[in-house]
Amino acid sequence: MKHAITLLAAAMLSACGGAKQDVQTSQDLTVSTEQQQQLTYPVTRKGDTVDNYFGTEVADPYRWLEDDRSSETEAWVKAQNEVTFSYLANIPFRDEVRAKLEKSWNFERIGAPFKEGEYQYFYKNDGLQNQFVLYRQKDGGEAEVFLDPNTFSEDGTNSLADIEFSKDGSLAAYAISEGGSDWRKIIIIDAKTKEQLEPALIDVKFSGISWVGNDGFFYSSYDKPEGSELSAMTDQHKLYYHKLGTAQADDKVVFGDTAEQKHRYVGASVTEDDKYLLVSAAVSTSGNKLFLKDLTKENSQFVTILDHTDSDTDLLDNDGDKLYLVTNLNAPNRKVVVTSAAKPTPENWQELIPETENVLRISKGAGYLFANYMVDAIAQVKQYDYSGKLVREIDLPGIGSAGGFSGKKDAETLYYSFANYTTPSSIYAFEPDSGKSDLYNSPKIDFNPENYTSEQVFYTSKDGTRVPMIISYKKGLKKDGTNPTILYGYGGFNVSLTPSFSVANAVWMEMGGVYAVANLRGGGEYGKAWHNAGVQQQKQNVFDDFIAAAEYLQQQNYTSAEKLAIRGGSNGGLLVGAAMTQRPELFQVALPAVGVLDMLRYHTFTAGAGWAYDYGTAEQSADMFQYLKAYSPVHNVKQGVTYPATMVTTADHDDRVVPAHSFKFAAELQAKATNVNPQLIRIDVNAGHGAGMPVSMVIDQAADIFSFTLYSMGYQQLPQ
Repeated sequence: MKHAITLLAAAMLSACGGAKQDVQTSQDLTVSTEQQQQLTYPVTRKGDTVDNYFGTEVADPYRWLEDDRSSETEAWVKAQNEVTFSYLANIPFRDEVRAKLEKSWNFERIGAPFKEGEYQYFYKNDGLQNQFVLYRQKDGGEAEVFLDPNTFSEDGTNSLADIEFSKDGSLAAYAISEGGSDWRKIIIIDAKTKEQLEPALIDVKFSGISWVGNDGFFYSSYDKPEGSELSAMTDQHKLYYHKLGTAQADDKVVFGDTAEQKHRYVGASVTEDDKYLLVSAAVSTSGNKLFLKDLTKENSQFVTILDHTDSDTDLLDNDGDKLYLVTNLNAPNRKVVVTSAAKPTPENWQELIPETENVLRISKGAGYLFANYMVDAIAQVKQYDYSGKLVREIDLPGIGSAGGFSGKKDAETLYYSFANYTTPSSIYAFEPDSGKSDLYNSPKIDFNPENYTSEQVFYTSKDGTRVPMIISYKKGLKKDGTNPTILYGYGGFNVSLTPSFSVANAVWMEMGGVYAVANLRGGGEYGKAWHNAGVQQQKQNVFDDFIAAAEYLQQQNYTSAEKLAIRGGSNGGLLVGAAMTQRPELFQVALPAVGVLDMLRYHTFTAGAGWAYDYGTAEQSADMFQYLKAYSPVHNVKQGVTYPATMVTTADHDDRVVPAHSFKFAAELQAKATNVNPQLIRIDVNAGHGAGMPVSMVIDQAADIFSFTLYSMGYQQLPQ
């Protein structure tokens, strides 16, 4: 999403026969004596579903919670939220935490400008607006609102997911996410008058918007599934071309409608000169095929660049018939190659920017290439020309993460952002010819970075692997084992956790908290080899790395088991679920968010089968089934064990990681855990996997998470 701003995811209970009954409650639960709260969980009906995997029977008593459209599930959600929010309401400092967050969040935030046609566009949030507003101005004149996503819905839950302009900037197409869903609608407007030109395109999912001149654009989607659009499988992605002024029903499938072209993810990009269409096709989240189509020749056929999924390869740019590609084929840390459109296959590739020991991310703008390397998860940026000659290493403002350095070939100024865990994100204007950087915008936030510090440490995991972690906290912290600490991790899908600033985490540190981020195997911090060290039957390495991080924090007296919380979302939710079920005594609080928690069935929902590269599937082999079952959080909650105080968070419109994962896990915890610690689930209504969540909901969620965490650590008032 080139120009998208992403922020930071009830009725009656029906009996089996269909008759409605009141929700019953049982299982009186007394939490720690300091808290003196009584919890009565809703009864979660147990069904008799049993699956057979390679001769092993596995019970799935809460299968009925997978039906997100049933009144019984709806009533269960309502009943669980009543218990959770009643509990949270009794935390004495919850309102104080929310007030701190709201005050800290209330500052103006401005995005980097970008040029389209006669206008310069930029995003801005006045402070507590639920969604960023897109502004524009001409020739330095007065800025005007171009698009205000806060008007898309009364509660702010509909968001702007993407916007792309036609080549001359006279037209724009933008995608709206409703209630956090991955399903989008695309609206086409005259960029000058802002008038909608035709009916919206609907039922679009996992799609970019790639214009060809001013005539139309390419987009991707699936056939609308039978049953629930929030949970039913979607596995054949198709690329369409929409010609302006025609009905969506007449849009032609360009790629993906045959058995040979069947892929789970199909994406497209058009070169800046409108000469070529590049199509990427993948069956999983790792590895893609690549195809080329000459748009200047009528009825031209696709030319295959790569016919296998053994690498991640993408088009970076073109110069006439010359193609610049970025790839990890035979280069786990990635490199840039150049080839011709006439001979685009790997045997004809010539190395332009070689692979190094550090992972490469690459961008382009103003006629230059910008190589952004991760050196132990910290940014180092080098500027190259199109012959592969090093122009300069860019002097960044400090140690942290840099993003941007992208724009059109004729751009005179490029922009980049810089941030770390204790430095709010600022935007710099960069002159590519001279290499000069000037501060363009720095947020006026009530936070003084001079009062905080971040340190990078390296610890040893169970098998001897050296793993980096960045620990941030207020200066003057005493390492006496008493500090409330949140340990965050992800560890999957080649995703790299680089230093970034979070208003919520700033408030956590201001309250005396420690915030630690571990760069686990399964991520991309050290390239494809680091990723592959945490996939399928190596997945336990990820959990071991996370557990070792927790042990390090305790051994070095940053914190103790009684003051340590673990947090992660999506694949990170799986991480938290696995760690807390494997080593429950190591943590006081567990915060799994929108997690992949049922590892035997994750691949049966929406596009979940596309995660098989990282996870494998229970149907793959008997060994893979046994491996998954051994760590699947839903299947490893044991009767009578004292688990950490847990607040599972999810959302009812999450169609990426369906909420049934979280529902089942919470049900298992409530049924089996001892009565020492609360086992709650907090379910946002009319929200999704997290993208586009309105600021008000983000603040509410952060307030509840921090309040629950500190209260579960025994605090009756906020630490100072």
